[in-house]
Amino acid sequence: MDTTPNRSLHKYAIFTALSTFFLLIAGALVTSNDAGLSIPDWPLAYGSLVPPMVGGIRYEYIHRVVATFVGLLTIGLATWLWRAEKRVWLRWLGLAALGGVVAQGILGGMTVRMYQPPAVSAAHATLAQLFFSTVIAIAVFTSAWWQNELVEMEDRGAPRVRCLAIWTTVAVFLQLILGAAFRHNGFGIIPHLIGAAIVTILIFLTAGALKRHFSHSRPLRKCARLLRILIGVQLLLGAGAWWSRVYSAQFPQPIAVMVTLTVVHTVTGALVLAAILVTTLVLYRILGVGVGTTMADSDSSATTERIAQ
Repeated sequence: MDTTPNRSLHKYAIFTALSTFFLLIAGALVTSNDAGLSIPDWPLAYGSLVPPMVGGIRYEYIHRVVATFVGLLTIGLATWLWRAEKRVWLRWLGLAALGGVVAQGILGGMTVRMYQPPAVSAAHATLAQLFFSTVIAIAVFTSAWWQNELVEMEDRGAPRVRCLAIWTTVAVFLQLILGAAFRHNGFGIIPHLIGAAIVTILIFLTAGALKRHFSHSRPLRKCARLLRILIGVQLLLGAGAWWSRVYSAQFPQPIAVMVTLTVVHTVTGALVLAAILVTTLVLYRILGVGVGTTMADSDSSATTERIAQ
């Protein structure tokens, strides 16, 4: 590639992604604590900038503050990309991220003003995942690894691993939509359970294909291992979150164990999406058109020479 990596821009994109992940945690805390309408007005909070920090108000207020911070970071990211990035498509991706954070703010305001209609609340949660994925992708695209010259690798599997990874990414995203709809009382748990089964199968198929066909590639080995760990943890968390909901159904307020398990389950879902997205992007880069002169991940010089031949 003819682009020179901008390390400062890459670090800023990573920081924006980490801040977005913290925003997902803040949002999950609001939902899990039934605090979505603890502040009934928007954009102010009880007519002021800082409301009394009592009860569920503190969760909703922290969520709004973190969302504002992420919005400012995204403005900076989009501006920096537009001024410094030579790749036009990446500049437009930065503007897409900015548009996403603006739309997310509008949906958040609608959720409050319309008293949390399931469709709007689920759309708000879904767009959060899409925005997180966009920022993760920008962080990958601005990395030095992505912009280095790489040796092309062949995908001789059936089905093609890259195609399988794309479908798995789509399935995980759809599953997160189902999870958001369930949390916001859009429908029952059955569609979510069916989606979880499909996603689990696809992730294990993808991880298995990566291990069989690209065991010599360190990035893809790491991706396969991470996918298996995350989906295993997510299944356990899902079971725990459901048990805690059933256990605490008769309590007047959400209890700590239910809140904790639900929040961790929700944000781990975001990590699963990030992991399969990064896996897909790595596959696209390594299996892309064009042969370079070096191997991004080589365990040894012998491995590099073998692949180059």
